[in-house]
Amino acid sequence: MNSSKITPYSPDNKIFPFLKKSALTAVLGVGVVSLWHMGNNLMQSWQNLFPRIENQVDVSSVIVQKIQGVSELTTTIFTMDAVVPTSSERKIMGEMVIGKTNLLYLARGEVKAGLDLSQISPSDITVSENTIKVKLPAPLILDSKIDVNQSQVYEYNRGFLSLGPDVAPTLYSQAQQESLLKVQETACQQGILTQANQRAEITVKALLEGAGYDNIEVETTKPKMCQ
Repeated sequence: MNSSKITPYSPDNKIFPFLKKSALTAVLGVGVVSLWHMGNNLMQSWQNLFPRIENQVDVSSVIVQKIQGVSELTTTIFTMDAVVPTSSERKIMGEMVIGKTNLLYLARGEVKAGLDLSQISPSDITVSENTIKVKLPAPLILDSKIDVNQSQVYEYNRGFLSLGPDVAPTLYSQAQQESLLKVQETACQQGILTQANQRAEITVKALLEGAGYDNIEVETTKPKMCQ
């Protein structure tokens, strides 16, 4: 007689393996979550140890450095020829003139105008979203001189019987000084400082555009009295 061994039914027989699997899955899940949190904490600690470095460039300071690198910006040169007479008298008895010396000087003068860019500071630079505004200092006379190589004494005459005083060096120096003043005065009358402003605006804008900046607005300052 064949007999088969029948295992008595018990609810635990089927649910126990399922519970074991579920428990194992839960343990693994908890482990993964723990590792994930541990990884986040480790990453946070690492970031706190080595904070992110963001490059922040002060555009105003960079622009000031580039402009100041030009130092004095000569934008306008005025050249002029001047004829300047000078004279000196020889007197006796206080007021009686017995002789006169005349010197005629032909002078070539030069006046340079421009801007002292070392005066620019970050407060003169305004940076908006799309535009960089630069305010320039007032133009001024940077240099003025008489080109002695292109100038000469055209005439030196001591008068009748050479009774005039022999003061060539004195008259020569006086003629140069008067020539320089005349050239400077004429340059100012011709608007040399206004021209310097106009050309400085173009030059500075081209300088910054060449350095990679776009949308440049240059504001000039009204020149002071020309001297």
